[in-house]
Amino acid sequence: MSLVPQFELQAKACAKLGSPLYARLLSEIAADLADGGVCARALSGYEDMPMVAAAPLRFLGAVHGLVLTGRAPELAAYYPSATAPARDDADGGAWRAFREAVDAHPEWIQDWMSRPPQTNEVGRAVPLLAGLLAAVAATPLPVRLLELGSSAGLNLRADHFRWHSGDFGWGPMDSPVALDGAWDGPVPGWLAEAVRRYPRLEVIERRGCDPTPLNPLSPTDALSLRSYVWPDQPERAARLNGALLVAQRVPAEVEAVGAAEFLGGIEPMPGTLTVVWHSVMRQYVPADEWAKVTAELDRLAATSGPDAAFAHIAFEPVARSGSGFPLTVRIGTGPARVLARAKPHGIPTFDAA
Repeated sequence: MSLVPQFELQAKACAKLGSPLYARLLSEIAADLADGGVCARALSGYEDMPMVAAAPLRFLGAVHGLVLTGRAPELAAYYPSATAPARDDADGGAWRAFREAVDAHPEWIQDWMSRPPQTNEVGRAVPLLAGLLAAVAATPLPVRLLELGSSAGLNLRADHFRWHSGDFGWGPMDSPVALDGAWDGPVPGWLAEAVRRYPRLEVIERRGCDPTPLNPLSPTDALSLRSYVWPDQPERAARLNGALLVAQRVPAEVEAVGAAEFLGGIEPMPGTLTVVWHSVMRQYVPADEWAKVTAELDRLAATSGPDAAFAHIAFEPVARSGSGFPLTVRIGTGPARVLARAKPHGIPTFDAA
């Protein structure tokens, strides 16, 4: 797929997911690309980038990085992430400022486009934690938490986040991460019971993998994470900032390896529940690699037992029906079950029915 339809498709996605600023800018970028304008020149060499590489998100992240580092002050006036309150875009000023920023910083954009996007979405902790509580309720053992496609490993610390919906909630009351409006509609009985039984989880290991991991303690990598948060969605930025604070006091290890290689070194451990989870990362993994991942997950399930348990938790845009992405949980050799669904950024989560 050429870049123009990719940007048009992303514009529709941003409009649907609550980013009117990006929806407008993406539509303008698509038209500029079709006309061979400044954006086309900035993206020279990336015209054949496949859709899985997420060129629109890379490009938007590059320009947001310019804004957050003070290199694009005119555009910053239209970005709520940099200026509060941001300037109204009724006259199309944001697009003019965006185009000028792109034209002034081609080297920055070319360098940024060479790196994969890192959207370590903290809101996805809501469905992941729901799955983890279900797994612990079925197999009440200390947890080894392992994540595929971890990015900076923020969600490896998810049990230190606080999520709630009305009077229903879970997690430390003093957490800097507040996942408000976490659940939509009645909370299912299985989750309410798990929350009652397990106000805290014992997580004894936190490890993940990513081909190009980020260090949440690095200012440069933290900038990359912030740049991929859509600038007119301050609640997502607040969740990210809170998760970066949690990362300063809760250690987690993210290895720079692929998912299959990472799982190849894992075995169920007596006296523990080994949990492998992942969220919205499968689309970036080639089919042959994912076949190896599936084989490793099946191996772990087959070699697990009551005292050396295993669970696989996935929140992915696959096998989609109805609204939202499915949260699937597989415990041991049992079948994978869809326990809930959630919006792409994880909030709100709602009953699978």
